[in-house]
Amino acid sequence: MARARGGHQHIPRPPHVEAGHPPPWSALDNGARAVDVERVRRAVKAAPPGRPLAPTAPGAQAAAVLVPVFEEDGLARLVLTRRSTDLPSHQGQVAFPGGKVHPGETSEAGALREAHEEVGIRPEEVDVVGPLEELATVAGGFVLAPFVGVLPGRPALVPNPGEVARVFDVAFADLLEAGVYHGERWELPGVGERPMHFFDIDGETVWGATARILHDLLVVVTSSLR
Repeated sequence: MARARGGHQHIPRPPHVEAGHPPPWSALDNGARAVDVERVRRAVKAAPPGRPLAPTAPGAQAAAVLVPVFEEDGLARLVLTRRSTDLPSHQGQVAFPGGKVHPGETSEAGALREAHEEVGIRPEEVDVVGPLEELATVAGGFVLAPFVGVLPGRPALVPNPGEVARVFDVAFADLLEAGVYHGERWELPGVGERPMHFFDIDGETVWGATARILHDLLVVVTSSLR
């Protein structure tokens, strides 16, 4: 039996919120939504460099995440986690495996290390096909670098119980279904208007920086189909 769409999340909406725009992929037919790994690989490799980040707060820290992608039954799927409620920040949120980049470490190496520590994905199994656009988080003061990595098949995931409450995967085709995504525009003090992204999938709601990365990845992957 399928889970209900969406999950419980504490989402601190400000007083002024407006509906966002429909996603760029909203007009795709069902056949075009059946994305495989080769399409993901080609799209990420062909994506133009990201825009330069706006100036960030003094002391912003470098962080990186891995977007692990694998293929099953001809469909590309990606791995997500739900963070432990015992962590000091972003408790219970859905996230890609990742964390702070250590001194002397590249962002890509940091993403691979964190994925191994959090869910047991071994770095040598990952074909890093490219980065996505960096983003600065609203809360936490991080500059976040996402990397898309292709796995040879469904991984044997071993979640670290101190950091991860649940690990699961979702097909790109499911993320592209009508009604899964919606956008909002938030008016934030000292920041101004900011687009926010939300994905209501089976049993979970993805929002915040993770939803922004998902949105950016889906825009890249579907750009040649629209």
